Amino acid sequence: MTDSHSIEAFKSHLKVYIAVFVALLVGTVITVAAWKWANFPTLTLTIVVALFIATIKAFLVAGYFMHLMSERKVIYSILVTTAVFFAAMMYLVVYSRGDMPKGTSYWGNQAHSTESAPKAAQ
Repeated sequence: MTDSHSIEAFKSHLKVYIAVFVALLVGTVITVAAWKWANFPTLTLTIVVALFIATIKAFLVAGYFMHLMSERKVIYSILVTTAVFFAAMMYLVVYSRGDMPKGTSYWGNQAHSTESAPKAAQ
């Protein structure tokens, strides 16, 4: 009797995994379509849409494939704490962007681009 019960449990879990897999494929197609064909008016809106889709896909992976849907509240508190610290670190990176030491060259620094560099004497 345990064999028939385990086979039924396996079949029910398999259906869920296939549904989540298909949802992840659809989410990937939507992400690519939003990047390739949607003409959002601002870069900020584009980033917000991409992060929204990525958050839904991350929830599906963490909830179903990592079995977090059936865990205790301690796991959820650890997950929320991790998300808060990640958001805080991202905020600190964005906040400190203008505090680069003088002479530091980075992607957004227009002062050190190759166009504004003095030409060598010939």
